[in-house]
Amino acid sequence: MGLSSSSRWPAASALLLCLCMILLCRVQGEIPKLYIVYLGHVKHGHPDDVVASHHDMLATLLGSKEDSAASVVYNYKHGFSGFAAMLTPKQAKQLAEFPEVISVELSKRHTTTTTRSWDFLGLNYHTPGTGQLHGTNYGEDACGQKLNYGEDVIIGVVDTGIWPESRSFNDEGYGPVPSRWKGKCQVGPDWDINNCSRKIIGARFYSAGIPDRFLKLDSLSPRDHSGHGTHCASTAAGSAVEAASFNGLAQGVARGGAPRARIAVYKALWGGGAGGSATVLAAIDDAIHDGVDVLSLSLTASGENSFGALHAVQKGITVVYSGGNDGPRPQTVGNTSPWAITVAASKMDRSFPTVITLGNKQQIVGQSLYYQAKNSTNSSFTGLVSAPQCTADALNGTDVEGQILLCVPQSRDQNALIPGTNFVQALQYVQNRGGIGLIFPQYTTDNLGAIQDICQGIACVLVDRDTGKQIANYWDATSVPVAKIAPATTVTGKEILAPKVALFSSRGPSPDYPDIIKPDIAAPGANILAAKEDSYVFMSGTSMAAPQVSGVVAVLKALHPHWSPAAIKSAIVTSAHVTDERAMPILAEGIPRKTADPFDYGGGNINPLGAADPGLVYDIHPRDYTKFFGCTVLNKTAVFCDETALPAYHLNLPSLAVPDLRRPVTVSRTVTNVGEVNSVYRAVVQSPVGVRMEVEPHVLVFNAANKVHTFKVTLSPVWKLQGDYTFGSITWRSDRKAVRIPVAARITAQDFYADVA
Repeated sequence: MGLSSSSRWPAASALLLCLCMILLCRVQGEIPKLYIVYLGHVKHGHPDDVVASHHDMLATLLGSKEDSAASVVYNYKHGFSGFAAMLTPKQAKQLAEFPEVISVELSKRHTTTTTRSWDFLGLNYHTPGTGQLHGTNYGEDACGQKLNYGEDVIIGVVDTGIWPESRSFNDEGYGPVPSRWKGKCQVGPDWDINNCSRKIIGARFYSAGIPDRFLKLDSLSPRDHSGHGTHCASTAAGSAVEAASFNGLAQGVARGGAPRARIAVYKALWGGGAGGSATVLAAIDDAIHDGVDVLSLSLTASGENSFGALHAVQKGITVVYSGGNDGPRPQTVGNTSPWAITVAASKMDRSFPTVITLGNKQQIVGQSLYYQAKNSTNSSFTGLVSAPQCTADALNGTDVEGQILLCVPQSRDQNALIPGTNFVQALQYVQNRGGIGLIFPQYTTDNLGAIQDICQGIACVLVDRDTGKQIANYWDATSVPVAKIAPATTVTGKEILAPKVALFSSRGPSPDYPDIIKPDIAAPGANILAAKEDSYVFMSGTSMAAPQVSGVVAVLKALHPHWSPAAIKSAIVTSAHVTDERAMPILAEGIPRKTADPFDYGGGNINPLGAADPGLVYDIHPRDYTKFFGCTVLNKTAVFCDETALPAYHLNLPSLAVPDLRRPVTVSRTVTNVGEVNSVYRAVVQSPVGVRMEVEPHVLVFNAANKVHTFKVTLSPVWKLQGDYTFGSITWRSDRKAVRIPVAARITAQDFYADVA
């Protein structure tokens, strides 16, 4: 099925026809644009019926269901009803007159801030002294408390180093380095003492034990040549930078979560990410000595690292780890030590729609990070060629020079969940053979950080399988198929369903400690734009989510300097969101998508302003951890431990997991009031399916004399069953606060394997 068939129209004729039609539309002022049509509540039981109703309505306007299918870009069919469609202004006006239509709005291009995440999470920063934060003056949170965005809190970043010349690490306006700082600025071939500053107050590197093949790719200094450490550091604590973008995409103000915090760099990973327990432990050890307040580790740690982290926690340092990128499979979450905060990756309300126009005027919208370089000529129609799945055999001999390659999805195709082998093969083929574009259908269409570096000027557009089929159908039915790809645009806002747990984010239950819920929290980690060398780039992963939490921790540390790491963790977990602003449950990406549960996101998606004033906290004395992880676990460290190890669900964590529920289990939890002195909280219990969960007492009364209360939770199996995990929650509610912890329980009857998927 090549392009040489004599029965097909000449390419020039088809191209001329398309250009004439576009010119006619332009003259008439009726160029289709993307409109959002909102229809209110879902009025049909099944999502397919909702979609069908959308097409029926639009077919009434456009004349046929085929035209409707060609016009619709997205269907909103779960929590609310509506769709996004390519319409002319006249069509949009006509559609707005339909009795069931509530509104028709042009999809707007928004000017967003770098990463978008901090606006999305409610921390709308402004230049100090000039702005507002949710109706309060800069320097206060929504409750009127002083909030200096991590002022003088020290974040230790254990990673691949840092690029000190980046504008994100400008130290203008910073005071002297805090006097309690004990660290140093270690020099190297491309790093001198002047590369440290009032922003980057310390820098160390650890090369001993690293194989030479990795060191040859790097330099013996704290300088970051891979970009990973710089990206993470700027996400956590970058200074405000105006007009940052990736070639015009996601343009706005770059900033970290704690833009007034100080950064200490510990380069323990080399040559793009190689490291080991020795270097990471050395970094943690130095960080404890140096006086950091927060440790941010976007890496996979071994057991020894987790115990190094325990030492840090016992010194009052909050430790934040990434959870891993092996999702959506269960039991893949890493860094599961109970004393650390383990972070899952979520997605935010930003997308990069990219319009593909076919020769029949049909417009398909995918996503990409495609931008046109200056003097580019790739704005006109060109040939469209295709190959099944884009395997090496299917591509062999295909002429793609000057053309766009479509990877045709097959009915039984197990296309990669994220761009994988087939995508890379297809891209290399296009690059090597002079192609100009690649359209790649897959199950998930917007993990763009993985493709930005490797596409290098090729218009790589990800589309879902349905739209991939539409393009393939056009190709099959057309003599000389042509297409063009417009540069991506940036769209943010409420019409984008968010947050969602990212597909790549590793999931629980914990393979190490099944009686502890991991991950603890989710934070934005997909398509995060932050610093790399002197520019700004997108990256995706739980590596990007962890520094989001580290920045929030720094803000909380500045606001509540005497809170323990456990109290900070509790505030973050118990205030998290489990629904979006429409009260729709947060979804977790997979095949298929599902409603997220605690093994996807722990307490939920992070809510910084809620964490600043949580009401109650579940505190833990650092020594208490060793009561539950006895000497058999800690025998390689100097940590004191008791001789008896109790089940970990007795630890006073802001969560509860019972993985082997055969008979009633009673545990206790203790909460400390950190909110209004005189408060009354009542328990709201959501029992896991198949479990009876009772809380006693049901009411907690706090006053000046009673700031701490203990309550008991009894979980009893209702069925005798070899079951799977089910989920619930315990929420303490006052007039102002809701303090929620997730609960997971698995009823078991025998000692044989039980499914956890």
